[in-house]
Amino acid sequence: MFKGFKDFLMRGNVVDLAVAVVVGAAFTAVVTAFTEAFLEPLIRLVSGGGELGGTFVVNGIEFNWAMFVNALITFLITAAVVYFLVVLPLKTVQERRKRGEEDGPADPTEVELLIEIRDLLREGRREEAAGKHAAGGPAD
Repeated sequence: MFKGFKDFLMRGNVVDLAVAVVVGAAFTAVVTAFTEAFLEPLIRLVSGGGELGGTFVVNGIEFNWAMFVNALITFLITAAVVYFLVVLPLKTVQERRKRGEEDGPADPTEVELLIEIRDLLREGRREEAAGKHAAGGPAD
């Protein structure tokens, strides 16, 4: 049970995904800090400044529209960076590969395939031997 979980975690794309999530969260924190520190005060200043800048009051309830505009700008900046630094370059590479201008991922060599087969066979033998020992049967 744990071996399958370990194999899942050790796959390259899971690690890449974890790194992407961490970097994405850090980047979002930076963009949020920027918009809260610079853009929200600017919005409040443009909308009249003072204590009620960026807000309006209806029946004693304050609506903070500057905070909403700030969150919207944070989203747009984050989405634009993801699009221009991740989506667009990957799309360009895929289009080049379709046209044959750029090679795709390299196929494994015969030696790499043989090594992989050997390792899988060894692993299968170990599991088989472990199963015999656990069942109390004779070991080879």
